[in-house]
This record gives sequence, structure tokens and C-alpha cells, in this order.
Amino acid sequence: MTPGQRRRCFGLLRSAGDVWACVLEVNAWRRRHHAPPLTGYQELCRELSASGPGTFAELDTTGARSVLRRFSDAWFAAAKRRKAGDASAGFPRRRRGLVPVRWYHGTFTLDGHRVRIPTAKGTPGLWVRLARQVPYPVEQVRSITLLCEGGRLFLDVTAEVPITVYPAGEGPDPARVAGVDVGIIHPYAVAGPGGEALLVSGRAIRAEHRMHLADTKARQHAVARRAPKPGQRGSRRWRQYRARTRVVEGRHRRRVRQAQHEAARTVVGWAVGQRVGVLHVGDPRGVLDLPAGRRHNLRLRQWQIGRLLQILTDKATLAGITVHLVNERGTSSTCPTCHRRIPKPRGRTLTCLHCQFSGHRDLVAAASIATRTPGGGPTTPTSPVVLPGVVTHRRVGRHLPGAGRSRRDPRRPPGRREGPVGPRWPAPPTSGESLAHTARIHNTPPDSW
Repeated sequence: MTPGQRRRCFGLLRSAGDVWACVLEVNAWRRRHHAPPLTGYQELCRELSASGPGTFAELDTTGARSVLRRFSDAWFAAAKRRKAGDASAGFPRRRRGLVPVRWYHGTFTLDGHRVRIPTAKGTPGLWVRLARQVPYPVEQVRSITLLCEGGRLFLDVTAEVPITVYPAGEGPDPARVAGVDVGIIHPYAVAGPGGEALLVSGRAIRAEHRMHLADTKARQHAVARRAPKPGQRGSRRWRQYRARTRVVEGRHRRRVRQAQHEAARTVVGWAVGQRVGVLHVGDPRGVLDLPAGRRHNLRLRQWQIGRLLQILTDKATLAGITVHLVNERGTSSTCPTCHRRIPKPRGRTLTCLHCQFSGHRDLVAAASIATRTPGGGPTTPTSPVVLPGVVTHRRVGRHLPGAGRSRRDPRRPPGRREGPVGPRWPAPPTSGESLAHTARIHNTPPDSW
């Protein structure tokens, strides 16, 4: 876009921040006078209409109302969490410089690569050109959202996509149930009804988090001397560093988000091929409330459990697959044959000392989750656990740095073919499949027995 278009787009985001700050000021004034706060969407809209036109520069009424809707939803979400006993939930009382603005169907114009963003009455029209064409028909687009991430402007497009229709006898069967175990090393481990299983490797995502953390620490250590003192204005180099930091953070978030979508798409595609109609997904969000130390708490936050569950649910719904969240407690530490507790192993193989069972820990958990009843109930399997026999390996995050060069040491220079860690491994195929052969679960004791 041109400098003028960029300036006007940022002006809309700043005007939306003014709307947000205005609501905070009104509620602070009412709180000082012992009056109830304005939290309802209709009450906030009445206050907006009383302010008159032209109060928030080029921001039109529809965009300002979207900010009020965002504030009202955040307020009632916090109130709901506090009512449920979550004392850490805070109400929206922090100012924001840039707030996303949303416009709904009928208020904007979409013409190929060009979009007309609505502005206030009496101001010239704002036409912007998209970097790529919207992949949905114009009649399916329901809303657009202007936002800023990492110093870059984005236009988020929301469209109504119909559920996939299958020929007779080829669609998902509601009688076929599969269990999904959500994890860090393997974002999704799926155990199907016919002994088929799927393991999605997320080691590239974990490496991206670790490398990003190390890079952030190194940059902070390098610029520690240039940091301004409290109350001191930052220099030009400091502002450039802060801008570069926002760009790097935004790129890291986009990389991880794309890998998460790839993992969910792999699971849904596998379920459609197996004609699975119902997915029982283990809900591990209860572990977030357990204090586990500074490092492990960071790993749990980087895990992004809620986003993984939401992405999988959205893609499964579009494919016509039903998703149920079930209790996953004890599935990774209980033998599926004798139902006895097993100490947590150091590796990925779960071995029972009583019945001599051995298998992949995540797949055993997924097979046990498939027998759980949604909405609570007994955790003991009421139906026999179908253990996976054939395991399909998939890898996500091929777009991440170092993911396509070598699994041993991605930092090795490309010119050296051998080194202290051995020769370079061949690059993975372009289809995204793992180099590992088709594996099987061995229900036999180890060789040392």
C-alpha cells in the first residue's frame, strides 16, 4: 500500500484504541461515583450514539461498535470465569494503542485483490490492495478485520464454508470412534477403531520454541546497555530494536500457528480416510493449574492446548466429524489389558510388569481415550480397548528453519558432509511423510525378560 493508505489504516486502529480508552474512562468515572459500570453492548452503543458523529476521526459507526462488542465480550467472559471460581480472571481495564476493527457483510466491498474499507461519513473512500486473492467466493465472505501484528497490517477475512458432502457410503461413519491424545512431542496421537494409528511429530515446533527463546535471550543480552533508564526516553537505535523485536515475535507466532494447522489437517485427513465419524479427544487443560516450576510452566504455555483443541474441532466440523472432549486422566499410566497403574517411563514406550504388555505410550493413551464416555462417568473402560497394530508417522513444521536439512543437527554447515556426529541424513520427501518405516506396536515383553 501507499504511505497514505498505511497512515489511514493505522489511524483507524488508533481511533479504535481511543474508543476502548473512552469506555475505560467512562467506567472509571462511574466507579468513582458508585454507579454500575457500562458493560452491555446495547448500553455502550447508546453512549456511542450520544457522542455524535466525527468523534473518533475516520472510524465509522460499524467499526466503533465492533470495538464495543469486543469490550463487552471480554467483560462478560471475565465475569463468567470469576463466577466459576477463577480468581485470576481480570476485567478489561488496560488501555490499548491499536485495537482490531471489524466490519460485517454489506458494509465493505470486495473486488478481486481490492477491498474498500468503510470510513466515516464525509471522508474519502479507502481502497487497499491485498497481497493475494481471497480464497473464498464473495457471497461467502461474512466479515473482515483490520489488525496489526509485528508492525505489519493484516486483513483477516471470515467466510461461511459449507460442511463437506460425501458420496453415499463414503462419508464418516458415526459408529467408528477414534481416540486422540494431545501432547507436546506428538501434538496428536490417534488410535482408530480398526487397529490403525497415526502419530504426528511436533519436534520441529518444540525446536522452534527453544531456538526462539535462545535467540530472544541473546538479543536482550546484546542490547542491555542500550536500554533506557526509568523515565528516560529511548534512543533511535532502541526504537529500531523494539520494532525488530515485534517483527521477530510475529514471525514466530505465525510459524507455530501454521504448523499447528498442518497437524490438525493431517489428523482430519487421516480420519476421513478411515471413515471415522466421532473423535474422542482427551482434555488435558487441568494440568495448567498445577505449579510445575518456571521452565515447565513455560513449556505448558507454549503448548497452547486450547488452540490445538479449537483448531482440531473447527477442521473436524467442516469435514462432518463430531468431536467430544473426554477426561484423559490416567490414560498414559494405566495398562490397557490389566488396568493397573504403571510408573511413568523415561521414553515413549510403556511397559507393564504384571501382564508383560509393551506399546507406545501416546497411542496406548489414545486407545484408552476412545473408550471414555463424554461428559464424565467412570474412567474404567466399559468396552475392550482396541490396541493399534499399524502406525502411520507424519511430521509437521517443514517450513520451520532447519526442519528439512537434518534431524541430528540443523545448524551444520551445508558444505560439510561428515563431522563429529556422522554423515548427513537425506532430506525428507516433499510429501511431508516421515522417513521412518511403517511401525507396529509390539505386545511382547522386552528382550531382557
